[in-house]
Amino acid sequence: MTRFAALLLYLSAAAIGRLPWPWLRALGDAIAALWRRRDARESRVALRNLEIAYPELLPSQRIVLRDAILRTTARQALETLRFWTRPHAQNLALLRERDGVDAFDAAIAAGKGVIVAAPHYGNWELLNQWLAWRTPLAILYRPPESAVGEAFLRRVRADQGDRVTQIRAEGPGIRALFKLLKAGGVVGILPDQQPKAGDGVFAPFFGRPALTMTLLNRLAERSGAAVLFGYCERIGQGPEFALRFEPASDALAAPDAERAATALNADVERIARRDPAQYQWTYKRYTLQPAAPGETNPYRDLEWNR
Repeated sequence: MTRFAALLLYLSAAAIGRLPWPWLRALGDAIAALWRRRDARESRVALRNLEIAYPELLPSQRIVLRDAILRTTARQALETLRFWTRPHAQNLALLRERDGVDAFDAAIAAGKGVIVAAPHYGNWELLNQWLAWRTPLAILYRPPESAVGEAFLRRVRADQGDRVTQIRAEGPGIRALFKLLKAGGVVGILPDQQPKAGDGVFAPFFGRPALTMTLLNRLAERSGAAVLFGYCERIGQGPEFALRFEPASDALAAPDAERAATALNADVERIARRDPAQYQWTYKRYTLQPAAPGETNPYRDLEWNR
């Protein structure tokens, strides 16, 4: 039953993905407008995050930015359905610019392993497809709560055959990552997800403490692998992207976990500030807070309408 339900999801995604690009764009804008009118969770969370991250903006300026974020978020979801269900060669043809690829190739050639930190910026699924086209790749992922959702993700990310290994963010999977990096392999990690309590440290992110993963730091420190930030940034007005790689701060491999987490968040923040509308501000990044006066869940008063 799980496989059948995942197949139905895939067929639905494929049907949406076959829509012409202008239709997908219009549909995404309609979804964003509906979120605004209904004061949906995405709208409220994005606005609260902007209040935290951009306190210097006027309320009216944050509203304008929130609306742009909702449009980008909806369009990104629909374009990802297309990327998941269309030939990858067609998807990669949308990459109009490539920056830092030489640094990525040099890191692979060094033979010490490569960690690609891919923030929730632009379209990270297109980045995954480019990486898998370039080299065998292991993707660390947090399994969805739904078995159907996980089966669907495994199906849409398996089109590259044995070039992509999907590894659950659990004990055995983490050990497999260390072995892969020691052998000179390439690992992709989303560095800006809030980990479980006890699996991270608090470090500033846009001026507020955010529980931040220590896994990337441990992998880099113990394996000696190179760390690069990678993302596919939207450019222009049409479905066009720029692939970019940037070196991470040396402090990401520091023995001190808090120092490394601070450097990690600073690098992610720098990328997010390139175009705030392309960052995933609909995610509750600050739910867990330090046990200190005044540090409480900033989304608590938004829970009335999940």
